Amino acid sequence: MSTQKPVRRITAPQINRRKGADPIVSLTSYHAHTAAIVDKYADFILVGDSLGMVMHGMESTVGVSLELMIMHGKAVVRGTSRALVVVDMPFGTYEESPSVAFRNAARVMKETQCGAVKLEGGARMAETIRFLTERGIPVMAHIGLTPQSVNVMGGFKTQGRDEDSWASHEEDARAVAEAGAFALVVEGMVEPLAARITKKISIPTIGIGASAECDGQILVLEDMLGLNPTPPKFVKVYGNLGGQIEAAVKAYSDEVKDRSFPSENEVYR
Repeated sequence: MSTQKPVRRITAPQINRRKGADPIVSLTSYHAHTAAIVDKYADFILVGDSLGMVMHGMESTVGVSLELMIMHGKAVVRGTSRALVVVDMPFGTYEESPSVAFRNAARVMKETQCGAVKLEGGARMAETIRFLTERGIPVMAHIGLTPQSVNVMGGFKTQGRDEDSWASHEEDARAVAEAGAFALVVEGMVEPLAARITKKISIPTIGIGASAECDGQILVLEDMLGLNPTPPKFVKVYGNLGGQIEAAVKAYSDEVKDRSFPSENEVYR
């Protein structure tokens, strides 16, 4: 009988304790195969509602449903064994009231077996964050550029360019930390403000288009792999999978057309 102990997943409290320690590594993933690769290197994997745009061709994340998040969340959990899996709460599933948020978040956690949920909003969501955490649901908060509010913001705009707005962003960060969020995503925020928030609050900050001084970083996997032809300006592209996939598809197409594709006998002999 094997004496090897099973690998235990990283938990939300473990991520919380990384404040000011080793940088936290994170990427998005939406399906089992990529999640299995990311699982080896990431501390947490976010099943982001960005999947609406990345996987389903939507113009924003607003149209993503709870059922879609659960479907992709299940796939990511199945493909992983080490990283904490965090699933986004989509637009319209948590804003109405804390009780509605709990009902939907509990469904996400029960059906996907993920370890935490993420929701957007600062001080206005503090009551909901407290309600969820007091009832056993770990919550990652998200401030700055919040994509679900794109229609109110008038587009994907960098936050904090006007220093007069800094106080409200700092209050958002303070409120979600005090409400019990175990970590905070800071998106699309000017570097000095993101760094200032990181120093002021007691929970880890996870930057995306923010500051290198955040306690961790997250990117959309498809962006950093070169699958998005127009990635955000802040994204460093680490691969060229888009070009490689196109070259492979063209090679396959050429072989089929000139009848040089391997025959069944060649493949199975």
